[in-house]
Amino acid sequence: MGTEFNKDAVEKAYARWAPIYDFVFGALFARARRASIDAAERVGGRILEVGVGTGISLPDYARTTRLVGVDLSEPMLRKAQAKIKELRLTNVEGLALMDAQRLALPDESFDVIVAQLVITTCPDPEAALDELARVLKPGGEIVLISRVGADKGLRHIVEQGLTPITRLLGWRLEFPWARYERWAAKPHGVHLIERRAMPPFGHFSLIRFGKVGASAKQENRLEAPVAG
Repeated sequence: MGTEFNKDAVEKAYARWAPIYDFVFGALFARARRASIDAAERVGGRILEVGVGTGISLPDYARTTRLVGVDLSEPMLRKAQAKIKELRLTNVEGLALMDAQRLALPDESFDVIVAQLVITTCPDPEAALDELARVLKPGGEIVLISRVGADKGLRHIVEQGLTPITRLLGWRLEFPWARYERWAAKPHGVHLIERRAMPPFGHFSLIRFGKVGASAKQENRLEAPVAG
């Protein structure tokens, strides 16, 4: 699209955003953040925030909710760490510098994975989604707030034209729902639970994926035909 979109470019973009991120995006995505937190806390357990950024969401979780946050941007994480200290968010177990496409975390280690405005910032979004599914426990949920691009029409044309600019800003516009559907159809035990339009403009969605539980996995093994 005329603008290179890779890990280094994203890191540089969010280093620039770090000082003003909360001011620019705080109120704009407040309802979407609240919806994702509510969805995550309905499941409960240990929650991983991928793309925790400046920690803008952390104060909105219940103080009994156990949280871990990871992000690609060191300047953003410094903001998050300062917020944790200032607000005494003792329920945050830790923060780590980490690429969503290569999470240095054990398989099936979290009950919920929350990723707000993250997937479309990844050079390889499907690789990031694969990683979220890998570290999610059976029976858990992936909760996304994500922009969904248009498949066709005028908005699709406009998004294509704006792509070089938005990539410099650190995200992509050209990510239609069909890509989420193709990913969900892969044999990784994840299925769509909900897709709900979110402000601003309804171009963003709350997307929830569930991971098949341990009992269902066992039933599938028992029902599988035996070769012989």
